[in-house]
Amino acid sequence: MKKVMLVDDEVLVRENIRKCVDWDKEQFIYCGDASDGEVALPLIEEWMPDILITDIKMPFMDGLELTSVVRSQFPEMKVIIMSGHDEFAFAQNALRLGVEDYCLKPVSADDLIAMLNKISDKIDKEYEQKQQFQYTEDKLLADLCGGLIGTPEAIEIAARLSVPITARYYAVIVTDLRITQDEPNAQPAFEEPLQAAVRSYLQDNPQFLFYTRSRTELVCILKGNSEEAVTRAAQAAAEDMRAIAENDSCCCLHVGIGSVQERLQGIHVSYLEADEDKTNNRLRSRYSDKLQSSRFLPEQVLLDREQFLAFVKLGTPANKETFLEQFSLDLAKMNWESSSYGCCVLNDLTLDAIRTAKQTFRPAQDTAPMITRLQIRLGEVTSWESCKAYLSELLDHVWRWRTESSGRYSEIIEGVRDYIHKNYHNDQLGLKDMAVHVRLSPSHLSKIYSQETGQTLTEYLTQTRMKKAKELLAGTSSKTFEIAYESGYSDHHYFSNLFKKHTGMTPTEYRKQRNCQGMTE
Repeated sequence: MKKVMLVDDEVLVRENIRKCVDWDKEQFIYCGDASDGEVALPLIEEWMPDILITDIKMPFMDGLELTSVVRSQFPEMKVIIMSGHDEFAFAQNALRLGVEDYCLKPVSADDLIAMLNKISDKIDKEYEQKQQFQYTEDKLLADLCGGLIGTPEAIEIAARLSVPITARYYAVIVTDLRITQDEPNAQPAFEEPLQAAVRSYLQDNPQFLFYTRSRTELVCILKGNSEEAVTRAAQAAAEDMRAIAENDSCCCLHVGIGSVQERLQGIHVSYLEADEDKTNNRLRSRYSDKLQSSRFLPEQVLLDREQFLAFVKLGTPANKETFLEQFSLDLAKMNWESSSYGCCVLNDLTLDAIRTAKQTFRPAQDTAPMITRLQIRLGEVTSWESCKAYLSELLDHVWRWRTESSGRYSEIIEGVRDYIHKNYHNDQLGLKDMAVHVRLSPSHLSKIYSQETGQTLTEYLTQTRMKKAKELLAGTSSKTFEIAYESGYSDHHYFSNLFKKHTGMTPTEYRKQRNCQGMTE
């Protein structure tokens, strides 16, 4: 509800306006009044009304002087001028100062309410425009990828920004352009033309929406009408962008592709997968570069990767030693001390095993630290025996996820929902707080929740707050701004707009409908 303040040196005028309007019914808050501009100024700073009604002729500081100060210090505050003088000069000066309306005394309650409602609507429109200007296309796409925005809000903002985000299927591509030679001071000179070429490629295709995540990274959202078409387009785009980077031997483009998703909220899941895929491809490239720079030719090694990945899913500790002995027989032929080829093979196998385990067991914890440890361990593999020990350690790690995955997610989801139910009234409540409560990283909590429930945590939090707001509107006489605060929204304008998006009614309309239903039951 908008706050209204009155400034007039006539006591009868102040009392009449205060009493002639049913402020609660009209969805306004009457802050109070003052007898002149000088008295009013400190009260304006304290109360911060949305709408200021002031007389022109007052002692000490008149209405025009007060309006000039208010417009300078509080430019968003709306001012209505009242006057007993029907003179053009007064109205002209008032309009020059930027007042919203000019009326003659005495003013009727109906006329005053009509003016207030007109200005209230203008405040709401200006707020929506301000929110729109705060959003850019890059921020919208980044929030979609980060799981930080719900579907209704994303669609509305996209429409305002003329960003065509609606599609049947989506997939995310993450690219990372890196220098292959050791010339750190020359990096921007090498990277910028190639990065510009990649951007130009994406801009030429209406299927792509993209933003810059860092100096070396681009994130692209690919849209399409079928799962097969999006999959093909993603693979083709990855090949085309790599080909662009190959024009300069100093640079290498690492590309990650996420799974195809049917809904906007699935973009977050695809983004996490694409980012992980990009990291894995960069790690593979690191060992490939070492292999290419080696003076030794790689030995021919035939490993049944599918057999190993099947053992990751279904194998048992009791059969581990026998399986590894047979599986790694070809690796026994290698000269581990003189060639990097063995580490390259194990690195690829490790990344495949981790990806399979994550898809199958969906571990809650961040897997990056474990990958880092295994990368270090790879550098210590110098023989067939240490190779088998490494593979044994790898299996132990992924099987630990298999053990922990049984029934784990239901406990996490219930834990985070319980936390939301207890803290939804906190307007600062965010993903980071929820993640700390259930002892997960924010990105992994978001991914798990989306995969298991089919909605984002932002959507569940909003759903919980809207449910509470409905209960308060139907069961209490609290004012709208009080209900907004109790529901977790410090800005009652934002709350009212969001409530209407979710219910199709303003809070006042919802309360009236519920009251009418209660009377007929």
